Amino acid sequence: MRRICAEAAERGVAIGAQVGYRDLVGFGRRRIDYTFEELRDDVLYQLAALDGFCRVAGTRVRYVKPHGALYNTAAVDKRQAAAIVAAIVDYDRSLPVLCQPGSVLAQLAVGAGLRAVAEGFADRGYLPDGRLVPRTMPNALIVDPDEVVQRAVRMAVRREVVAVDGTTVPCPVESICVHGDTPDAVTLAQRVRAALVEAGQEPRPFT
Repeated sequence: MRRICAEAAERGVAIGAQVGYRDLVGFGRRRIDYTFEELRDDVLYQLAALDGFCRVAGTRVRYVKPHGALYNTAAVDKRQAAAIVAAIVDYDRSLPVLCQPGSVLAQLAVGAGLRAVAEGFADRGYLPDGRLVPRTMPNALIVDPDEVVQRAVRMAVRREVVAVDGTTVPCPVESICVHGDTPDAVTLAQRVRAALVEAGQEPRPFT
């Protein structure tokens, strides 16, 4: 972790804390029920630990984003969303939080005086209500590179995404995610960036 933070700092890469459930086997993609206090303190622990490595490397954590099942749960679950918000407020209320537009987490973050950065997913399927398709269901992942690129540009330019049933869903986002475990993710991210620039939507940091 120390080396990764140091290399990111050397390259001017903004480091975010992707906080999640204590679920190593499931890679944080299985929901866990917590009390408010347990989840708040777990998020605080993860955030502070990463920030410590960042500070040793001469930088700091720039934003917070829930990972996996916690991200999806906080989009609709008020208690878990509130725990994430409370941890950020206690640690550093200047940190933006990445979340789905219109989600419970976004609403509570704004209500607490945090900056909520609306996020879209170029390589994930969407349900008609704007939520992500669970990874246990068909069409959860978009692996065709051309489709991922097209979806990213559509999100940036038209502020919308096509759901799995063919309907068009509003998607007013400030940030677009391509997952690191999507096949050939680095090349895919490069293609997405090039397409966004060509469409007049050159990416720039939100922090």
